[in-house]
Amino acid sequence: MYTMVEDQLTIYDFMEPFGGVLDPENRWVRLANALDWQKMEEKYAANFGRAGAKALPLRMVFGSLVIRKALGLSDRQTVLLITENPYLQYFLGFPSFSHKAPFAAHSMTNFRHRIPEERVQEAVRMLKRFTKRPD
Repeated sequence: MYTMVEDQLTIYDFMEPFGGVLDPENRWVRLANALDWQKMEEKYAANFGRAGAKALPLRMVFGSLVIRKALGLSDRQTVLLITENPYLQYFLGFPSFSHKAPFAAHSMTNFRHRIPEERVQEAVRMLKRFTKRPD
């Protein structure tokens, strides 16, 4: 049996499932809290001189590579998913949710030149340990 929906759901009818508060047990939140961002930031900063364009923060650069690798995404898919997901934005260090893409997909090519693949793989392994198993 099927009952037709009388009114189409609008974006204004949709209720946030987390009430505006992120779940501290979410795998991306747990990984963000487990990583030593300060130590990684210090190593990352050594790659840059005093002149030139301002670089994106390490957390955003490194985090986007972890997301891409962990989820098996393309650069474009990674940016799109980051734009749609508050947990991924928290993982990247956003202070609040934003509908804007944080960077262009082609920027990820440069990110891969600055961050060692082994570091990304290490974070992906950590993420897998934080992934909840279905009961």
